[in-house]
Amino acid sequence: METMVPVDGGELWADDTGGEGLPLVLAHPGVGDSTIWDPVVAGLDGGLRLIRFDARGYGRSPAPTVPFSAAADLTAVLDHFELSRAVLVGSSMGGAASLSVALAAPGRVAGLALFVPGVTGYEGLDDPELLQQVERLAKAGDLESIVRHGLGEWGRAGGGTPETDPVAAAQLRGVLPAWFASAGLQQPDPPAFDRLGEIAVPTVLALGELDRPSVVECNERMAARIPGCRLVRLTGSDHYPTLREPAAVAGLMTELYGAALAG
Repeated sequence: METMVPVDGGELWADDTGGEGLPLVLAHPGVGDSTIWDPVVAGLDGGLRLIRFDARGYGRSPAPTVPFSAAADLTAVLDHFELSRAVLVGSSMGGAASLSVALAAPGRVAGLALFVPGVTGYEGLDDPELLQQVERLAKAGDLESIVRHGLGEWGRAGGGTPETDPVAAAQLRGVLPAWFASAGLQQPDPPAFDRLGEIAVPTVLALGELDRPSVVECNERMAARIPGCRLVRLTGSDHYPTLREPAAVAGLMTELYGAALAG
């Protein structure tokens, strides 16, 4: 069932498949919207309760108009659906938000499935040259060059161009308005990297071996800090694992879900 979730100063589009049992809440990356989970959902048990949502300005959610934080919005989604406990599944930006919620409200998180996740408080993920290039192209109004440049950085498994990778290109093209609308409004959540040792729920972290080297290194260090974390290397993935290896992502989610139920 589709609905709009109220958040501070706005609302988020969300979809709840309904059903009984422990729910999985899917948080998408910054390089795509909630539809990026479509290939994965197709390979999951249809009886699972899945909740997806679009972050502010992404997909079917209105653009932000007030300062906001990703973790606060994810918490608002949990509150709206009256979820006392859930498995959080996050990719990249969504992974960072999931970790922040797990640290802020550990009793509400039964497990973490993290795919090429970001994390607050880690030096080295932001590439100043990349950000400057995107800013320069944005000021010139050359959005298609941003897509091409972005795929060269994050979409290497698909050939790194819009011509070789039209699906990832469409995802990236579609989120550019959200990037621009969020500039200056999205507030950073508290640093989490140095607190990863506090995570005490079943966790799987899957990195993409074809991802940017700085992300791969960060993901390796994150997994080493999370107690009992299972680190998985997706050999055919870049920063779009749900598009590159959806069956593997679905399998890892299912395994993690089982561990969360057992735990």
